[in-house]
Amino acid sequence: MDILRLMAATAADPAMQGNGLTSILFTVVPLALMLVVFYFLLIRPEKKRAKKDKEMRENLQVADEVVTIGGIIGRVLSIQEETVVVETGSDRNRIRVLKTAIAENRTAHDDVEKVTIKK
Repeated sequence: MDILRLMAATAADPAMQGNGLTSILFTVVPLALMLVVFYFLLIRPEKKRAKKDKEMRENLQVADEVVTIGGIIGRVLSIQEETVVVETGSDRNRIRVLKTAIAENRTAHDDVEKVTIKK
């Protein structure tokens, strides 16, 4: 019963309530700041990395040296919509893998659009 009396006294006494706007700001502002920090530390870098990986997979070319997620290293023989045929080793084993299983493209390409000539 003491807790109920204290709550009733707090609700009735304007000095103990404080300003409504101030209490809302003290609740909302830290929450908003936490969301902004999470966005810039977690969400945004992950989206940038995913975009870069997707671009790498879309720009695969025949004869590129690639590494799969499982650690298999080989050269691309053919590219379909969702799969890639990779040739591994000197014994010419061929493996068909999903494009999403390609972790890294080790072949450096000279993109004409990205090269700038200084005059």
